[in-house]
Amino acid sequence: MNYITHIPLLMQVQRTQTPAEEEEEEEETEELGHVDTYADYKPSKSTIGISHPDIVVETNTLSSVPPPDITYTLSIPNLTINCGLLSALQLEAIIYACQQHEVILQNNQRAGFLIGDGAGVGKGRTVAGIILENYLKGRKKALWFSVSNDLKYDAERDLKDINAPTIPVHALNKIKYGDTATSEGVLFATYSALIGESQAGGQRRTRLKQILDWCKPGFDGVIVFDECHKAKNATSTKMGKAVLDLQHKLPLARVVYASATGASEPKNMIYMSRLGIWGDGTPFKTFDDFLHAIEKRGVGAMEIVAMDMKVSGMYIARQLSFSGVSFRIEEISLDDDFKLVYNKSAKLWAETLAVFMRAADELCLVSRKSLWGQFWSSHQRFFKYLCIAAKVRCLVELANKELEAGKCIVIGLQSTGEARTREVLDENDGHLDRFVSAAEGVFKALVQKHFPSEKPRREKAPGNKRKRKPRGRQPKFPKHTMVDPGGVINISDDSSTDTDGMDTDSNSSPDSLLDNNNDDDVIFVDSKNTWIEEMKQDLLNKIADLGKELPLNTLDELIDKLGGPEKVSEMTGRKGRVVRRPDGSVRYESRAEQSHTIDHINLKEKDRFMCGEKLVAIISEAASSGISLQADKRVKNQCRRVHMTLELPWSADRAIQQFGRTHRSNQVTAPEYIFLISELAGERRFASIVAKRLESLVRCPDLLNDLFPYLGMLSHGMMDVGIFCKEPRFGLSTEKDCSITKFLNRILGLEVHKQNSLFQYFTDNFDYLIEKDKKEGKYDMGILDLAPGNDEIYEEKQETFMTVGNPQDGQVVLYKISVDRGMPWEEAYEKAQNLNSPDEGFYLSYKLRGNHPCVLLAEQGRGRNFIVYKPNIGKQAHPESLDNLQQRYRKVTPDQAKDSWESQFNFSFGKCSHANWNGKCKKIEEGQECLQGMRLRQYHMLCGALLRVWKRVADVVSDITSSSILQIVRLKTKNSNKQVGIKIPENCVARVRVELLKMDEEVKRRRKEREQHAQEQRLAEHLIQPFRVGEEVLDLTVSSSPSPDSTEGVLGLISLTGGSDFDLERLISRHPPHHNSVCVCLSVDPTL
Repeated sequence: MNYITHIPLLMQVQRTQTPAEEEEEEEETEELGHVDTYADYKPSKSTIGISHPDIVVETNTLSSVPPPDITYTLSIPNLTINCGLLSALQLEAIIYACQQHEVILQNNQRAGFLIGDGAGVGKGRTVAGIILENYLKGRKKALWFSVSNDLKYDAERDLKDINAPTIPVHALNKIKYGDTATSEGVLFATYSALIGESQAGGQRRTRLKQILDWCKPGFDGVIVFDECHKAKNATSTKMGKAVLDLQHKLPLARVVYASATGASEPKNMIYMSRLGIWGDGTPFKTFDDFLHAIEKRGVGAMEIVAMDMKVSGMYIARQLSFSGVSFRIEEISLDDDFKLVYNKSAKLWAETLAVFMRAADELCLVSRKSLWGQFWSSHQRFFKYLCIAAKVRCLVELANKELEAGKCIVIGLQSTGEARTREVLDENDGHLDRFVSAAEGVFKALVQKHFPSEKPRREKAPGNKRKRKPRGRQPKFPKHTMVDPGGVINISDDSSTDTDGMDTDSNSSPDSLLDNNNDDDVIFVDSKNTWIEEMKQDLLNKIADLGKELPLNTLDELIDKLGGPEKVSEMTGRKGRVVRRPDGSVRYESRAEQSHTIDHINLKEKDRFMCGEKLVAIISEAASSGISLQADKRVKNQCRRVHMTLELPWSADRAIQQFGRTHRSNQVTAPEYIFLISELAGERRFASIVAKRLESLVRCPDLLNDLFPYLGMLSHGMMDVGIFCKEPRFGLSTEKDCSITKFLNRILGLEVHKQNSLFQYFTDNFDYLIEKDKKEGKYDMGILDLAPGNDEIYEEKQETFMTVGNPQDGQVVLYKISVDRGMPWEEAYEKAQNLNSPDEGFYLSYKLRGNHPCVLLAEQGRGRNFIVYKPNIGKQAHPESLDNLQQRYRKVTPDQAKDSWESQFNFSFGKCSHANWNGKCKKIEEGQECLQGMRLRQYHMLCGALLRVWKRVADVVSDITSSSILQIVRLKTKNSNKQVGIKIPENCVARVRVELLKMDEEVKRRRKEREQHAQEQRLAEHLIQPFRVGEEVLDLTVSSSPSPDSTEGVLGLISLTGGSDFDLERLISRHPPHHNSVCVCLSVDPTL
């Protein structure tokens, strides 16, 4: 049944424009579009090294700007370079990193370098090369931080691969706190180690201080932050703050940031303090200023940041080409049994929400933020587990099919369900004889631990003083209690603990209910609390009944169905698992093996997969950073990898990390990706781009309130998931802090048919809103191509302006670009020869325009729509319907169309359509500019170091156009010059030029002042240097004037002692030019 029976009003807007208005709008919108995103990459200025073994690409935007010239000379041996141990790409990154490390920022810290290469390009070997280069320069110590201690072995392998096995790698986790005995080499540590501390011996020791002591003051070696995206949110986490602190305390260290996703979002760049993008000498005084400016400017702003960083020599980002990689989406239908279980679950969650609210109201709870935070996070996790479970059967079938075809399988998921397994294990005193349902565990834990309750009232015997709660481990709250009819709970001495029912918002502890010195304490519980306990127990009973039908833990079930641990390599962070024995019984076992600790088991499992001992691998986020599972030419298992995504990661960054495990350099075959998506609309929530885009278009409460009349029966469902609520005075309303992301999360809790209908309804509105905002110029489309597909683009004029920089100044160039949009007759005729439909071809208008009718060429598009080409504008942006064409035009032969086509093509080169149609144009007569229908269009583009002028330009454009969006465009001229920059609206060019001139003059003035200051310093240094006359060194000093009368305008008396050969002119020329005269006394006797 379709629950949405009305078409939304906003979808019923009809176009009422006249044909002339439509044509004018088309001419304004046709200039921008999208072309290919990536370009093949080869080092442009580095000429050393052997080509990379695989095809590498760079974004079209980054490829439009060149890196700086190379001034650094490598010390890495020619043998390493010529043998291809480091490819040309990797050597280029090493050169630019070391070159950038020669720069000192204005805050007196050494500049850092960001390696943004995608997964598989070889960041590890590049980092090893940077360490080797510095080692050869005499900097024998280096720090290498990564996400896992296991990656220390990869670091050793990378150093060995580039012929540097003599550089030792020390694992910090194997070194005692305070020990700094290791003299040189690489100190390898995890990010979590940065916040490690020890209280052994009553003395507080920290890993951070240990690292600083090892480095010693003045440390100028390399610090590598590998997989540095793990340090994001630096101000809100101890780990992030430690990363910033380390950089601050070692100002001369040569910092390298390395991550495929490190600069994907501006907020995650806060730890990159050495890039010099914000701070002294930059347009952004603080990181917050930078963040606000970039986030405000829209989707393409980060591309501008990346371009600026590349031009400045602090950033490089390449990635493997996806040529040969195949993608496919498997839509998985849900069987009736699963839908039944899902719908039962949705109804029970709706009932649980109502019971929670009733209990909270009954207890008059004031603080409910924590309560609802726990409720909705559990709600989302529960339904996420169901979404994953819905795909297990299909995944196993697909995997077996691919294995039979001679391929091997890599399965990606995020959740292991270990927490629930351990809970059940604890409940059963370490014994487990069944597979566990993670979904049931989440639901049950919510009710047990977070059901609304209040601290019971206790009365004590007279004279009994409240004892101070002792430190250390506290006695447990009784688990088994007896309630008598009067509501009194008697506590028995031999009972154990259960604190799950306590309210998490209160500051009370369950231990405060006990008095260790009085065994006769009594807790008085009124009938209200008894009633609440009954509600809670009723919910637990219903959850237990539902749990019998809920799916089992996905990871355990997958391993079981794919042949057990003997056939499946598991690379996750969990310590144990539930397995099926040969006799059919089930037990819990540790993943650790006899000869391997749990820390090394993932590496061992990886080796078993890569050597072909096991052909199925399951990876979670714990193994998604750094590990290589591609069909490597150096390993035995070279079967094609089929990477199946069972559970989409929570963020795009994590997805990129996981997909990069199977697509890497030096592979025999590229992987095949299969995305498994169920028909549950709520699962598509994890394609977060929908949420982000829709959020920027419209606020959720406004949209939902507008949609009340159309939701019909779904209004009740929206109440069941907490989006709508009933208020006594106002009726139905939207939750006050509702967002699109929250809405998409919550609809997971609706029954299958309801959520699918609702999601379809929202995506329809989403598409409409995007189209509407595009037409109104409010939609940020990211970086677009100017006149895509048009080869007639010329640079007419360029003006250069200086910009401030850190540490060196930069420049921007204001280009005037001309685009010839017209289609010559020869091109139109050739296209017409390939048209076969009877309605395709040339058309002339019934109405004359000047001396000729309007002419066009129509090509069959979708349905009854036609793609239209005109002599003055080329391809029209919007198609025309056949009915509309036939109302205004008649079909003609090419010969009949030729004269009109050539006439309009030639006339429109320098004159507007009004002049063509009417013989004159009112705007032109009034002295204004008119571009209507002209072939030649002119645009103004600002290119270069845009980040440094972004705010100034944005303020001007916003002031004139009332829009804060700066459209970023790229183009390729007739001479094959690539440009990327900001498109400056015509009415803003004059003001922008004025601002740029002001900045240019300011930079030149500062530069002149610096040069003058430097010249004066050099002259002062020359004055105090000893002069040589003949063979003797002269004593040159500046003394007071010889007499009081001769002091004005005289530098003083310079006495020289020594031989007789002396160049007076040379001496005078060395004095600062502002002195009017120099009094010189020459004598060979120093006493005179």
